[in-house]
Amino acid sequence: MFKRHPNGGGMVEDTATVAETAFVGPDAQVFGDARVSGNAQVCGNARVSENAHVYGDAQVSGYAQVCEDAQVYGDACVFGNAWVFGNARVFEDAWVYGNAQVYGNAYVFGNAWVFGREWEILTVTDHGYMVVANRLEDQWRISAGCRDFSLDEAIAHWDSPEYPDQRRGKKITHMLNFFKQGLDANGDRV
Repeated sequence: MFKRHPNGGGMVEDTATVAETAFVGPDAQVFGDARVSGNAQVCGNARVSENAHVYGDAQVSGYAQVCEDAQVYGDACVFGNAWVFGNARVFEDAWVYGNAQVYGNAYVFGNAWVFGREWEILTVTDHGYMVVANRLEDQWRISAGCRDFSLDEAIAHWDSPEYPDQRRGKKITHMLNFFKQGLDANGDRV
């Protein structure tokens, strides 16, 4: 059963928990066991569902969805048609927007902006080196630092005997091969 939230008039299912200080706009919905707390805002046609948690001063708006066990917090913004799901975390001043999908165990934070079709942070090494998969059009691109590769180029780069840190190279190569095995013939995650 749904009821209107007193701060904004949005729909909140009885099983969800929304703080009185949080704002749920008139066309937004919070349902399942989702939680919205602090000064968080859910606006537009946004949806927060399942076990997701939006808190702090975070904003979810447009047609964005935050679901499964995802968390959006701090001053983070998720908007447009973006989806944040799985165990993903979006926090601090990060933005996820457009048609971006952030999922799995991805962490998007700091002043990061994630936009486009689909992104997945594959790993962050012990030195803070981030490897990101970004789906553009019909292919996955792998970004790390200031470098950009196709998936096969990335595997070749980190698997090369010339790569200076062989231990890190092997770990990243293993992770990329694991990621590649999880794609179907069309490049979609399975």
